Amino acid sequence: MSEQTFEQMLDESFKTIHTGEAVEGTIIDVKPDEAVLNIGYKADGVLTKNEYSNDNSVDLTQVLHIGDKLEVKVLKVNDGDGQVILSYKRLAADRGNKRIEEAYNNREILKAKVTQVLTGGLSVVVDEVRIFIPASLVSDTYEKDLTKYLDQEIEFVITEYNPHRRRYIGDRKQLLVEKRKEMQEKLFATIQPGDIVEGTVKNITDFGAFIDLGGADGLLHISEMSWGRVENPKKVFKVGQQLRVLIKDIQGTKIALSLKFPDENPWVQQRSTRSATL
Repeated sequence: MSEQTFEQMLDESFKTIHTGEAVEGTIIDVKPDEAVLNIGYKADGVLTKNEYSNDNSVDLTQVLHIGDKLEVKVLKVNDGDGQVILSYKRLAADRGNKRIEEAYNNREILKAKVTQVLTGGLSVVVDEVRIFIPASLVSDTYEKDLTKYLDQEIEFVITEYNPHRRRYIGDRKQLLVEKRKEMQEKLFATIQPGDIVEGTVKNITDFGAFIDLGGADGLLHISEMSWGRVENPKKVFKVGQQLRVLIKDIQGTKIALSLKFPDENPWVQQRSTRSATL
């Protein structure tokens, strides 16, 4: 039997690792942009903040601590300097892919915070998987400025799952459309001409204002805004304003509204006053 050198015996005492393998390590040193892990190999593993998270602002000393156990993926067994290069986010992304695939197949509603507002839509991250929601699928109405969604948690479904091209598309619009349809059915089942309801001014035009009644919009025509004359609706109402309106008529899904409440008719009041003085 040939004699083994101390170095050979030492090497054999460590486990063997391979690129792409998931291993568990113990953090033995951590700095804001880099952590070192003992992974039971002859060389320690290095985990940079870029391989920990897609969030470039992360400070590793705030999320990792000496003695912590962490499962990571081996990117390189030897980077040229004898170090093992590790990744936490890629292992999470591998597992996240399965999570996204299940959500896609089951049409599961996911919830995540908007991390970026891009030119063409929004970006969210679920289990380290970046999902893109095109501007056309963000809302059921046109929105020119999407910056209001930054850092907000939104719900969506996955409508395209292509891990080979790393293409994951989310859709928030269809959830809003479905919810609005349910609200619309509930609204039409409870209202009728003559009812007085609360609404919110949604849009103002030269000929009138559209009022959101919670499930459907009603039109408040300029001729129904006052018992007097209204020249410019935009000078009278503001988007977001709460209004108490009268349902004048319902034709299918079209709702005609009015602010001409019968008990406030000045002509009737004047006739009543004249009759009382006779």
